[in-house]
Amino acid sequence: MNPITRRWFLEQCRVGLGSMALTHLLQGAKAEGPLAPKKPHHEPKAKRVIYLFMAGGPSHLELFDNKPQLAKFDGTLPPADLLKGYRAAFINPNSKLLGPKFKFARYGQSGAEISELLPHTAKVVDDITIVKSMVTDAFNHAPGQLMMNTGSQQFGRPSFGAWTIYGLGSESQDLPAFVVFSSGKKGPSGGNSCWGSGFLPTVYQGVQFRGAGDPVLYLSNPKGVDNGLQRESLDSIRKLNEMHLGVTGDPEIATRIQSFEMAYRMQSSAPELMDLSKEPQHVLDSYGAVPGKPSFANNCLLARRLVERGVRFVQLYHEAWDQHGSLVKDLNANTKDTDQACAALVQDLKQRGMLNDTLVIWGGEFGRTPMVQGGSDGRDHHPNAFTMWMAGGGMKPGLTLGESDELGFNVAKDKVHVHDLHATTLHLLGFDHTKLTYRFQGRDYRLTDVHGNVVNQLLT
Repeated sequence: MNPITRRWFLEQCRVGLGSMALTHLLQGAKAEGPLAPKKPHHEPKAKRVIYLFMAGGPSHLELFDNKPQLAKFDGTLPPADLLKGYRAAFINPNSKLLGPKFKFARYGQSGAEISELLPHTAKVVDDITIVKSMVTDAFNHAPGQLMMNTGSQQFGRPSFGAWTIYGLGSESQDLPAFVVFSSGKKGPSGGNSCWGSGFLPTVYQGVQFRGAGDPVLYLSNPKGVDNGLQRESLDSIRKLNEMHLGVTGDPEIATRIQSFEMAYRMQSSAPELMDLSKEPQHVLDSYGAVPGKPSFANNCLLARRLVERGVRFVQLYHEAWDQHGSLVKDLNANTKDTDQACAALVQDLKQRGMLNDTLVIWGGEFGRTPMVQGGSDGRDHHPNAFTMWMAGGGMKPGLTLGESDELGFNVAKDKVHVHDLHATTLHLLGFDHTKLTYRFQGRDYRLTDVHGNVVNQLLT
């Protein structure tokens, strides 16, 4: 009897192996599916995330971190010892200090200091957690945005959202697990890599939605194509893809099949999702949303509607915060566009009983320098100290953690690195960040690389 050869095995069994791969990758709600809900390492506080990414680098000195001493020394040179080893993106570090341009006051039972630019955020200070001691490794936009989203300044790593979907799966079969919106002057400098899957299978990457009309282009059928014809076409394409999958075993083919099926289901689910006119007028007014008119406010309301429907991770980019000049004018415009909707989102989730298990994150890739740029009305990029806030999902409400020095230059107390933020948010989602890994090119990778500690002071 001739022994079974390797060639025979590959030729005769490849279809069977492909079928097993397809079954494993396409089961949807079944236990084997890549997007099926999964159990994390421990009981999570947060089941979903809404990330309000203020791309460009908001000035902590005008929004959250009041510095009377900076105002006192306005127009003078910073201390020489403060600048030792310091690198700025564009300005000469010996540029003169620039005092804060707006007034601050204390609000709520927590007494948090908030700028006059953020009157709506001031109303929810007892529901949010403010971190004034953030630091990052990057001082330019694309590396900074990649660092904040992927844990690395280099392209090619999976995003925070992709890691979340990889670890938790999705609760929705009719909408993508990870949805991205963009508003402001332009898209993020880091591009699609900010929500990409990196070396994870592409089924985990973010799907960018538009703020009005069809959320993705070409979702609606062209004239002359009805549902029956489309279903027949998709079934035929699926059979061809399954044949190819059987030959190659490539999981990306399974992702392609799943994408076609998701798009087909979205033709029914997306129009209802995007129709903000069904929202009560008082809800629209609270966000400042106008149906049919794309805006950051509309995107915030859509984010709430998405997480209600089981979407796991929603990220809103508002690329407008790069104030090298026109600081006063642009900050007034930026906060007018975003402050009301951010606060309304927190209040809306709380009223619906969803804030407890929804983690809301607000922040950019870095802060702005205490030194002036652009004559007397601008600030450069600054990674040494900046502010972010979080709400819900196990964060301790009403807490302000950390301090920067008297000029807002360096962190003076309770430093929180980007890796620490990632470790903490993954902990809230139910993961030990050191164990949520994916093997690639011979080693296990994770969002926090080889760094990061959970910041327990932030947690309830």
